Amino acid sequence: MTVKVGDRIPDVELKMVTEHGAETVRTGDLLGKGKVVLFGVPAAFSPTCSDRHLPGFVVRSEDILAKGADRIFCVAVNDHFVMAAWARSQGVGDKVTMLADGNGELARAMGVEIDLSGGGLGTRNRRYAAVLDDGVVTHLALEEGTGLEVSTAEGVLSALS
Repeated sequence: MTVKVGDRIPDVELKMVTEHGAETVRTGDLLGKGKVVLFGVPAAFSPTCSDRHLPGFVVRSEDILAKGADRIFCVAVNDHFVMAAWARSQGVGDKVTMLADGNGELARAMGVEIDLSGGGLGTRNRRYAAVLDDGVVTHLALEEGTGLEVSTAEGVLSALS
């Protein structure tokens, strides 16, 4: 079942990319305090994710934080090495914190997994953006396919207004 507004974010273990490598974190702890923006992408380094989705949140990060978000997180079903390399290649810095859902546990727990095995990618995240208040989903923009229509940084800014 897909997570919806009013649901608590599932508590699973992920790897958070830090300047010192990767840190094992629990989503209940990391995403369960304050106002958090969490957006999910199907795959690091893929065209839409690299050309539009992640860059939109990097460019608009100051605006999102000014609207009351405490932190911005990007999650993908990739390992932490890939997520760290992607963050470096995109110049993310400290604007967006990268989370590696290497085994797809958060994607499954949230009900946002998508089967992209036809394209050789296996099971991944559906593309989405969410706002969480103390771990509770208050806004969810879930894409129907892999395109980028509703889960943009601008969409999150509108939801925070």
